This record gives sequence, C-alpha cells and structure tokens, in this order.
Amino acid sequence: MSRKDYFDDPSAPKATRIVPAVTAFVQDERGFLLMERRSDNGRWGMPGGVQEIGEDISRTVVREVAEETGVTVEVTGLVGIFTDPGHVIEFSDGEVRQEFSLCFRARPVAGEISVSSESFEVRWVDPGELQSLDVSPTTMRRISEGLKGLFRPVIS
Repeated sequence: MSRKDYFDDPSAPKATRIVPAVTAFVQDERGFLLMERRSDNGRWGMPGGVQEIGEDISRTVVREVAEETGVTVEVTGLVGIFTDPGHVIEFSDGEVRQEFSLCFRARPVAGEISVSSESFEVRWVDPGELQSLDVSPTTMRRISEGLKGLFRPVIS
C-alpha cells in the first residue's frame, strides 16, 4: 500500500481517523541512527508502525523495528508524542489519518540489518548525513528532538 503525506497543505484531504503508531529513535554506540528507506513513499524514516490489538506499546516498538530492519531493540525512553493535525497521511486504499506518533528511544541489542517488504534499504546513518537524505519534515522533527537527548518527552 502506498501513502502520500501532506504537511500544512490546504489541499490535503480531511483526516477521518487517528491511529496509535510508534516510531523508534534507535542509536548505536557511535550515535548513528537506524533508518530505512520506506517502500510506501520512498523517503527515509525511522522504523515504526501501528499498534496491534492485545499488544502493549513497548512491544509494538520492538516488533516493528525487528520486522522492518532485522534489529532487536530494547525501549529505553520516550522522545515525544507527535500529533500535528497539519500532517495528514492519505493511503492508497482511501484511508486518511491525522498524525499520532509516539516516538520511543531504543537501543539495539541483537540482530543484523535486513530489508523487508516495507523498506528498500536499511542502514545506520551518521546524523551529519541527514540533510542529504529525503526525510519528511515530521520525521526530521522527531530526529532533532531525539538528538537533543532530553529526559523530558516533547508533547506536541
């Protein structure tokens, strides 16, 4: 399924749903970020996805990162809660969502990087390289907040 993201765009379709989702801000011992080039829109992002029924939110983070990247992580904190109504996501099946993302801090504990059906490429990215990658504005905001290393989560 493909998607199109709208950012403060007056021509965006009206959101009809809000769905709890997670992203994982994962850094290795060098401070590099675990990133994937997504197959649904071709942009670089952090691994993540939608919470499933019967699953606690930490398990969602661990499952999504493993499914999308091959890396097993341990959740260590919360970067922030991001609910910008100006970020609307339209899916090819007609669903239109308002952003609702809990961005968790996590550390890798096992596994080897691998691509999945949800990614064209997965790799560790030097934060200094981020400006050269096609990353959405909302993902860049989450990364910027994560790189600050604050102990209090952002709520927006």
